Amino acid sequence: MAAETPPQSLVVLTGAGISAESGLATFRGPDGLWEGHRIETICTPEALAADRALVLDFYDQRRRALATVAPNAAHAALARLEACWPGPFLLVTQNVDDLHARAGSRQLIHMHGALRSALCEGCETRQPWTGDLADAPACPACGAARLRPDIVFFGEMPYHMAEIEAALEGADLFVSIGTSGAVYPAAGFVRLAAAAGAATLELNLEASAGSAWFEETRLGPATQLVPAWVEAMLASR
Repeated sequence: MAAETPPQSLVVLTGAGISAESGLATFRGPDGLWEGHRIETICTPEALAADRALVLDFYDQRRRALATVAPNAAHAALARLEACWPGPFLLVTQNVDDLHARAGSRQLIHMHGALRSALCEGCETRQPWTGDLADAPACPACGAARLRPDIVFFGEMPYHMAEIEAALEGADLFVSIGTSGAVYPAAGFVRLAAAAGAATLELNLEASAGSAWFEETRLGPATQLVPAWVEAMLASR
């Protein structure tokens, strides 16, 4: 890579590709559908208003599926890197699963929300949630308004963007793992980091829509590439 000195500050972005090897669907299929649904029927505020039962059931099924999968070697390697890294470290995930947290990651931002969280449409309180939302439970905080998945739908602002952008602007190395490079604003992180002087690396099963923006791209399964990269990073300290 192009960095002349070992990096101190790391920002890692992960996408669906890192969880695919745990058995979770990558959500956006080659036909453009999201697990058999068109985006506008399942992943927008308008979809929730038009067919609440369909949207809630869709996310309830995905929440239940988390009980059938476990973190893989790539998740575990990133948790180890965080635990052993002597400098600033931030893991940003586009994924709404909880596999990073279950692997031990703590410096973690879910920019698109989390399946095991519910958002009150009235008081806007977030609650840890493992059950179904289609049952129309009341908000534990205000007792009145309805709960929805704590998921960033298309047309909504991703979470913690100011914190993410500040970390990117201060990073020495930005690494993207298992992302399509097609979903913004995350797809623009590489350019923001590079403009601030960071080295950039992509680890992906295949070239992404944003591969050209990275200094280096390594192709292969995340469960192979990520542990190998982590070992090299820790050996360089």
